[in-house]
Formats: sequence, structure tokens, C-alpha cells
Amino acid sequence: MRKIIRINDGWSFHQGPVKKDKVPKKGKRNWDKLDLPHTWNNMDGQDGGAGYYRDKCWYCREIKVNTSADEEVFIEFEGASLMCDVYAGGEKIAHHEGGFSTFRANLTPYMKRGKVKLSVAVDNGDRNRNVYPTTADFTFFGGLYRNVNLIIADKTRFDLSYLGTSGITVTPKVNDDGTATVTFTAYTNGGNAVEFDVAGEKVKADVVNNTATATLNIEKPHLWNGVEDPYLYTVNAVLYKSGKAVDNVSTRFGIRTFSVDPEKGFFLNGKSYPLRGVSRHQDRENMGWAIAEKEHKEDMELIKEVGANTIRLAHYQHSQYFYDLCDEYGMIIWAEIPFISVFVDTPQARENTLSQMKELVLQNYNHPSIVCWGIANEISIGGESESLISNLKALNDLCHELDPTRLTTLANLTMVEMDSPMNYITDILSYNHYFGWYMGEVADNGPWLDEFHKLNPTRALGVSEYGCEGILMYHNDDPKRSDYSEEYQTYYHEEMLKTFDTRPYLWSTHVWNMFDFGSDMRDEGGVKGRNNKGLVTYDRKIKKDSFYVYKAWWSNEPFVHLCSSRYVDRTESIVKIKAYSNQKSVTLYVNGNEFATLEADKIFVFEGVELKAGENVIEAKSGNLYDKMVLKLTDTPNESYVLKAQAGGNEGKNWFEGLESSGELTFKEGYFCVKDKLGDIMKTEEGEKFISEMIGKVSEMMNMNVSKGMLSMAKGFTIEKIFDMAGSNLSPDVKIWVNDKLQAIKKD
Repeated sequence: MRKIIRINDGWSFHQGPVKKDKVPKKGKRNWDKLDLPHTWNNMDGQDGGAGYYRDKCWYCREIKVNTSADEEVFIEFEGASLMCDVYAGGEKIAHHEGGFSTFRANLTPYMKRGKVKLSVAVDNGDRNRNVYPTTADFTFFGGLYRNVNLIIADKTRFDLSYLGTSGITVTPKVNDDGTATVTFTAYTNGGNAVEFDVAGEKVKADVVNNTATATLNIEKPHLWNGVEDPYLYTVNAVLYKSGKAVDNVSTRFGIRTFSVDPEKGFFLNGKSYPLRGVSRHQDRENMGWAIAEKEHKEDMELIKEVGANTIRLAHYQHSQYFYDLCDEYGMIIWAEIPFISVFVDTPQARENTLSQMKELVLQNYNHPSIVCWGIANEISIGGESESLISNLKALNDLCHELDPTRLTTLANLTMVEMDSPMNYITDILSYNHYFGWYMGEVADNGPWLDEFHKLNPTRALGVSEYGCEGILMYHNDDPKRSDYSEEYQTYYHEEMLKTFDTRPYLWSTHVWNMFDFGSDMRDEGGVKGRNNKGLVTYDRKIKKDSFYVYKAWWSNEPFVHLCSSRYVDRTESIVKIKAYSNQKSVTLYVNGNEFATLEADKIFVFEGVELKAGENVIEAKSGNLYDKMVLKLTDTPNESYVLKAQAGGNEGKNWFEGLESSGELTFKEGYFCVKDKLGDIMKTEEGEKFISEMIGKVSEMMNMNVSKGMLSMAKGFTIEKIFDMAGSNLSPDVKIWVNDKLQAIKKD
């Protein structure tokens, strides 16, 4: 019967190509000795500058196993980023493109007396532009960053060769009378029959053309009911050959129904179940993607604590262990492939999207937590085209062909017009909106959503990303957009939650992001190499105040939390103290004296709190619940609380004031205008100079350095579209002034 052996230990590693790219048969003496999971970018992939090492690197290890004459040995990689070549005894036995899915290779023909020297070339370089992701706002950590296993199985077995799948699929269906019919399908490379066993209930099916299918009727199914009751069944499948059991596979599954209504949102098991949750990237500080079960479990515990009931697993296939946790914890999952940011219009890139989608769907088919397959994220950044629409439709059709039981979705960027063909491909859809951070005001979100819903009343709409940076060192009594303060982040999320509360038609909302994550191209808010929009810090050690905003809205776990505890030094003797809680009342104590008791809904604001010189102990209580912080009244402001670029009141948006324009938009033939794309303008010397100057001013306005990588993702936008995104932040006169400047630049 099948045996699985984890072989994470005892690897040799060499960073960079080997001499003449000759396949190494073993690690040299100067090679590093290490255990998996591993990435070579855990440090340089988070330090900023977009200069992290991206090239081919090598892993070597000798494999020793004892097998019988009736057994074969497969090597299984749970994740190799981004491309991988596997060599056994110097001979190439596998090539895989895509850094997030499981793949296998048969070692048996290359083993001699139970031994073989394994060499693995892993490449996260950007030379091959046909493997997604090619461009995105996160670090592509290279390496064997997930488990590597040996699978020893009988020559007659459940299929180990087809796209890294388990070899069995489970399709539950809840019938109108409340019973359930569960269909089991097994894929084999021989054998006579398969027996499926669920808690002692057994059904058997003959193997015909290497496939066996059976059904089991359950009179009173115990439904998988989200976070309230994530009940899981287990099926054990045994393959028989000539009456002898030769292989076995088990998998868990859940029985549930779900649907989406464009007016009423998401339904689970026939009941309204609003999806409110977070997005997750898998990396963490100083580890990159090379995390183990301990880190996955910690992430899930934090997501559970905040009270989420759904997770968007962005922007790629996540670890099987994490999908298992999603099943166990009752999270509703959006699973997607890294078809992201910039569309590559080649047959090879198109095939790569289809290949990665096949692996995502087939490898994760049995997870009850997954309700939709995401086919793309912000893929129209480079512009919309017939080729792009065709690729998206092919992915949508493929998902329905492979899995007719689930929905398809995609995440569009704000710039996608409300009536764009992009909005009518998938079953449901969502938008990534950053009104209140990169553009506009937080109050712009609600009207935009309402306008889209009015224009497209039959389309189920969600919000797949929304968020703003919150950096723990920055604080402000009067928080504003782009100040990076913890206070603005909490204000922003309070307003977004209020927006969602009054719009039940939203089928899902997903915070961007649950955790800070690595993006080596970034230099924002004085922090290099990181996206700081998380509710929790990159190392998972600190829950930002914004974490508790959501806990107040979503969680039933009683708590009280004082805000701005890191804003210690205060210069005003009369301050406002804010607390979050899911209790009805909170009492505030100042230096041991009761100040006031408030009854409120989630947000408790105590006005007129007087501080004495020196340290002040502030306490919040609600029954047995308690939180405490210490504030210091000082004469001198703590300059570290304010981002240096903002010190002295410098606001980049004022740069445009007083600029003279012609007063109207002109469109002189042969010259650039605001209707031209950023990338086309930058192809000319004058255009590149002007845009670079503009980007510099925008960088000042946003307190961030716009890197080449970030700029390349925006080259498909027209200047006019960028102005539309900026909304009220830029006056019409500025648009005319920019157009005047462009009308002086001749096209080549």
C-alpha cells in the first residue's frame, strides 16, 4: 500500500547557474547545506529597490529508498517557484512552469539499487515572459519553498501522473428532499475495482477505462456550514487488483449548497450569509514564502480571531495545508491563478494560464471551502484587447468544464469601465477600489458601487480589494489620506465597514490585506520593500488598531481595545480617547479615576480627556474585559510620528495650484494628448522627460517612490483615465494644463 515520505532534510544548494549550466550530480563542498522549505529571497526580496536575486539556482540530494518489484517511486514537489527542471542521475525527467502547484515525476526508471542522485533547477528569473506572474506588486520569491515528498506506490495505483491530483474527486449534491447524493470518481492506471468507504458506509465500482464511479446516498447529511459548523466527511478509497488491495487514498469533503443573488448577496445552505473577510499573501518577514505548517496555522488563527468568514487567497494557488485549514475553520474561499497585472499576448502565455487553472481546479476540487475560481486580477492594467477577452473567456469556459459545481469570478481594477466586456465574462465579479488612499476620498466608494449596481442590476458585485497603508510609527490627531498613520487607517476602515453595512447586494468584500507583505519594488511611507496595508504586521507580532475595527464588527469574542496606544507622546492636555469593543458599554478610567461610561455600537469615543504632565494611565473596562495604555504629556512634539516628507506641512497636491492653462482641451493631430497611453508618451524623449517630472511630483504627493516596476504596470493607462481615478484631488484645470504640455510633444 502507498507510503509517503517527506524529504525536506539534507539538501545542497547553489545560488546561481552552474558552470556552463551543466547538470550537477551532487552538491560541491562549497554548496550550502540546508533543509526545506527554502527561498533565496527571504532577505533581499523585502529590502526594497527591486534588486532581489532572480535567476536559476540548484538543489541536490541523494534519494535512497527500499521498494519491492511491484512498487514505483515518485518525487512530489508541492511548490517550486517559478519554473523547475528535475534531473535524475543527470537525465532530465520533468519540467514545470508555474510556482504554486503540485507536480510529480517518476523516479523508478532512474534508480539503481534503490538510489538516485537528484538535481533540481529552480528559476524565478524574468527572462521567460510566458509564465505568470510576469509583473505584479509583490515579490516572486524563488526556491523549493514548500514540502518535497517521495510517494511509493504499487505499479497498479490511483493516478499519480495527472497534474498533481489526488486521483479521486468527490461531488456532493443536496437534493430537494434534504437528502444528499455524493458521487465519487477515481482515476487509476489499472486495477479491477475501487471501494469507497465513508464512516463504514461502503460502495464499490468497477474500473472501466481506468475510471471508477460510484454514488452514496445520505439520508440526513450533516452540512458543512461555514464558521458556525464546518463539518467534514472523510472518504477512504481502496483500489483492488484481482481481489487484492493494492493502493489507497483518502480525502475529506463537505456537503453544502451556495448561491449568489445580485440583490441579496451570498447564501450558504439556503440562508443569507454575507461574506466579509480578508485577502492573504503567504509570505512573512525574513522567511518569504518558505513557511511551514506552524506559520500557516498562526495565520489562520489570526484570521479567525478578527472574525472573518471568507478569505481571498491571492494571487496564486496556496498550500494544500492552508486549504485544509480553510475547510476545518469554515472559511469561504476565493481561489485564483496568478493571471495578473500585465497581459502577455503570446500562445505560450495563454497556454500557461490554462495549465495553471487546470492544476488549481483539479488539485483543489474536493475542498468544500472553495466556492469560486478567480480567473484574473487587474489583468487589464496594460489595456483591454480582443486577445485578452478571448483568454479570459477560455479560462472561464475551462473552469465550467472542469467543475460545473462552482462559480467563476475575477477582480477588476477601478479603471475598468462599468460597461466593459470584462464585466460580463464570469458568473460573478468584484472590483479592487482604493478610493480614499491612491485617489479620491473614502466617501467615493459607496456612490461608485451604487452606480455600478444600478447600471448592472443582474450582475453580482463584490469588492475584492480595498485598504490603505498603516505604519505603526506614524500618528496624527487629525489624520488625512497619505499620512500613513495608524489613525487614518482605522478611520478609513471604519468608513468602509459602514459603507458595506448599507449595501447588502455586495456578494463579498475582502480587505487588502490581512498581513503586510513583501513587494521589493516598493518604497512607500519611509518603508522599503513592503506593502503596509495589512491589519497585522509582516512578522505577525502586532495587531494594528485596524485589526480591532474588524473584530468589533465581525467577531463574537468579547473584547475591549484602546486605540492609539503607540501614540504615546502628546502635546495637548485635552485629548480624545477612542476604544473598540463588541460590548454594549465601555467605562474609561484616567489615572485610576473613572472618567465616563459610554453606550455605543462598536466605536466608543471619549471626548475631553484631560492629561496631567508626565505619564498618564488610561484604562478601558467592560465587565471583566480590560485594556490599558500609557500616554505622556510633553512640551515637544515627537517628530518621529510624522513622515518626514510631510514635516512642515508640505502637501504635493498644491504643486498644481497656480499653473496657467489654455482653458480648454485641444487635440492637435500628430501630437500627444491626455487620451494617449502613458507608455506611448514615454517612448519619446520629450514625453519621457515630462512624465518623469510628473511622476516625481505625484511621488511627493503620495509620499512614495514610484519604481520602474510600478510604473511599467501603469503604461497601459491613458492620462485621462488616471485623472478620472484621481477624481476630486485634481481640478479640471490641471487636466487641461497637462494636455497643453502634451500637445507640445510631437509623436514619432
